[in-house]
Amino acid sequence: MPPPARGQAEGGEGAGEAQAVAMATVLERFAARPTTDGAGATLRRVFPHPQLRNLDPFVLLDDFDVRRPAGFPTHPHRGFEAFTYMIAGAFHHKDSMGNDSVIGPGGTQRFTSGRGARHSEMPATDGSNRGLQLWVNLPRRLKKMAPSYAGIDGASMPAPVEGAGHVLREVVGSRSPVELQTEVQYFDVDLLADARFDHAIPSGHNALIYVLDGEVELLGERLGEGEVLLPTPGRVQIAARSASRILWLSGAPHGEAIVHRGPFVD
Repeated sequence: MPPPARGQAEGGEGAGEAQAVAMATVLERFAARPTTDGAGATLRRVFPHPQLRNLDPFVLLDDFDVRRPAGFPTHPHRGFEAFTYMIAGAFHHKDSMGNDSVIGPGGTQRFTSGRGARHSEMPATDGSNRGLQLWVNLPRRLKKMAPSYAGIDGASMPAPVEGAGHVLREVVGSRSPVELQTEVQYFDVDLLADARFDHAIPSGHNALIYVLDGEVELLGERLGEGEVLLPTPGRVQIAARSASRILWLSGAPHGEAIVHRGPFVD
């Protein structure tokens, strides 16, 4: 596993390491598209999107909110890591390797499909079961690796870090027990109205900022729920215009073609 990306996450102006880094600029912005997948599962697909086919090393990002009896019955995958982070409710994962686990809010599931495996993902509670699923491409040298799975419950994840008007959950990074085959930074950030979050995107990373809830302003753009912005590497200051929640995501690209065919990434 490559070393995780490191950075200084602070609230407000004057943010340590972030302040010494040049400001990022905007590459693109757009809104996630409502759709369904699996067996009637409702979601907002951030990408693939007409404006963003993929974001090396990332193949797909879904913001799902699934209610019984909908879900994702048994299906095959190969060639990537499917990483699920639960926000509300719970999801039940079963796979062809014999793994069977339920993960609730704040928990994660990492399914490395490698040379191929089958799994199902179904809502485990009545009502809303909301989370994010990210597909991370495997580099070509690892496409044939043995499949594997790891589930981590919310209590085993790093304690949230409170700043001035914000709470940061480090889902993947230097403090997280999550292990991926790719260098990734993945933060879940809650902001109070009028609070600020200031952080630097690592040099060489591809990144996006996605608004889960609320409204924020960054790099001269105002974004609402379900909208996404792609910044260049550099410093980003986010100002919350209402109580908000964002996904901060970046990763080191593999620099290899992403060949995405349905459930397979070759």
